[in-house]
Amino acid sequence: MKRNLVTTAISTVLTGLVASSVANAAVPQQSDVWYKEAQSSLAAAKERQPINGPAKNVILFVGDGMSVGTLTAARIYAGQQQGMKGEEHSLYMERLPHVALAKTYNTDMQTPDSAGTATAMVAGVKTKAGVISVNDNVQRGFCSTAKGNEVKTAFQMAAEKGMSLGVVTTARLTHATPAVTYAHSADRNWENDAKLPNFAKNTGCVDIARQFVEFDYGNGFQVAFGGGRREFIPAEMHDPENQEKAGKRKDGRNLINEWQQRYPEGQYVYDRSGFDKLDAETERAFGLFENSHMQYEADRKEKNNEPSIAEMTEKAIEILSKNDDGYVLMVEAGRIDHAHHDGNAARALEDTVAYDEAIRVAMENTNPNDTLIIATADHAHTLISNGYAERGNPILGLSKSKGKLNKDEFGKNYTTLVYGNGPGAVEGARSDLTEKEVLDVNYLQQSLVKLGSETHSGEDVAIFARGPQAWLFQGVVEQNYIFHVMDDALRLSK
Repeated sequence: MKRNLVTTAISTVLTGLVASSVANAAVPQQSDVWYKEAQSSLAAAKERQPINGPAKNVILFVGDGMSVGTLTAARIYAGQQQGMKGEEHSLYMERLPHVALAKTYNTDMQTPDSAGTATAMVAGVKTKAGVISVNDNVQRGFCSTAKGNEVKTAFQMAAEKGMSLGVVTTARLTHATPAVTYAHSADRNWENDAKLPNFAKNTGCVDIARQFVEFDYGNGFQVAFGGGRREFIPAEMHDPENQEKAGKRKDGRNLINEWQQRYPEGQYVYDRSGFDKLDAETERAFGLFENSHMQYEADRKEKNNEPSIAEMTEKAIEILSKNDDGYVLMVEAGRIDHAHHDGNAARALEDTVAYDEAIRVAMENTNPNDTLIIATADHAHTLISNGYAERGNPILGLSKSKGKLNKDEFGKNYTTLVYGNGPGAVEGARSDLTEKEVLDVNYLQQSLVKLGSETHSGEDVAIFARGPQAWLFQGVVEQNYIFHVMDDALRLSK
């Protein structure tokens, strides 16, 4: 009997060794660095468990115009800035564990606009292009059709539950995406009263800037940072930073003063100096850092005269976190979109990396067990990564392989990044390019179709998420699904 047990044990060991040997022989690449890295990633994924709600806080990051192609290019760009080849790099948002794709079309547009897509994200319904937090029954530009068709947003619901509200953007605060957090409008262009047609005024419509100051849900917005002073001050008033610029309002109202009167505990700031004075004692902050949009990151870094999107995000979290009932915050990198419209990939990538830095700040300053972070885009753009450039080739540079420039059928150089349409197209023959020319921050990438402004595209966009209920982002979803995950995490409608 004892001999049988020993024999069985030896047989078991030998069988295991043989099986291991066979397995090893079947996977000779197991010592390869890529193989081992993938095995580590697999092990980490198996250890990761979903975090079930409820959430205390939600931060919705919106990279305006940040297509999947923009993400890829920005990843490589950021890696190359750090001395890597670039392709192996990971952005911070890409480290958020749960991922899905969102379909971005509006109810009336195959290729969407930011007003309709942002409304979908904060209100849970798809709607037309160009309208702000109203449903699909509204006809753009017709004020009377908006009455009774306003949708209730996550921000309004959160305010009614005693939560704090925040909105941060590098665009004008009254621009389409940030506007959906506090306004309802039949036209995204009605940023100030001068933009409202008389028939809209006569039927009771109110401009977007005024709606921000008069927002009457809960305790209002504790934090609002962005650009767009001109929408809040009268036409006869000069801008405090540039006397050559003035306000846009024709009603004579100074909405900044009205905000200060309504919130005497609040602090209004308009430059870096004022922003830097906001401290742990600040209860409410309103910052308008440019007459129109804030500067592109590439330009802001040189001047350092206004806060970065990461700095605004960190300050917003610090102020909002004082509320034990939690908060809802939107952070928009609005100028990714503008750089793409200009056909200027360099500035688009710089702003995407700055946006990613803001996500890093949020990840480091929040608890994944109580804060749902969602990083996504409202729509895509026509940026294309093409050709057969070798690994490590400068992402903004000319396409090269094996040390030689790649040529088209006409013997001309071309860049890895181009646009499907935009100002970079020319009539007739395409110009030849030099490396110095294309690496300049002001260079406009060549495009196929000549347009004065590059357009959005209808591609799906990525959703990355971490925190309570983040695991609900799976597969390909309609964009308005984002609201429903936030609602489920915060129990807003329950």
